[in-house]
Amino acid sequence: MGRRWSDGRGKLVVRGTAGAVAVPLEFATSYRARTKGLLGRDGIDGAMLLSPASSVHTFRMRFPIDVAYLNRKLEVVAVHTMKPGRLGLPRIRSRHVLEAEAGVMAEWGVGVGVRVTLETE
Repeated sequence: MGRRWSDGRGKLVVRGTAGAVAVPLEFATSYRARTKGLLGRDGIDGAMLLSPASSVHTFRMRFPIDVAYLNRKLEVVAVHTMKPGRLGLPRIRSRHVLEAEAGVMAEWGVGVGVRVTLETE
């Protein structure tokens, strides 16, 4: 599935344990956008997709985040909460990484095996 997205905004749709949930999504697909990620922010409304990516870090971040690793089919292969100042281990099957404020992914129903849908604006 050779998907290519551009930096910008869209919507993340999760059909998980909480039913269908749609949240605002920011795409970070360029090297510059992926490198910056959530650095320098005090929070995020919704989630950010880093693509391509198989690991993240939280050095110089101001708040803890939930991190979901997605494979090529946009299925969640792992979910972790990371405090600021941590280095996440790379996930071999991961192609994309979703980041959001700590605690919200469980509310959205994001868990291992859940497939998400990404819509661009």
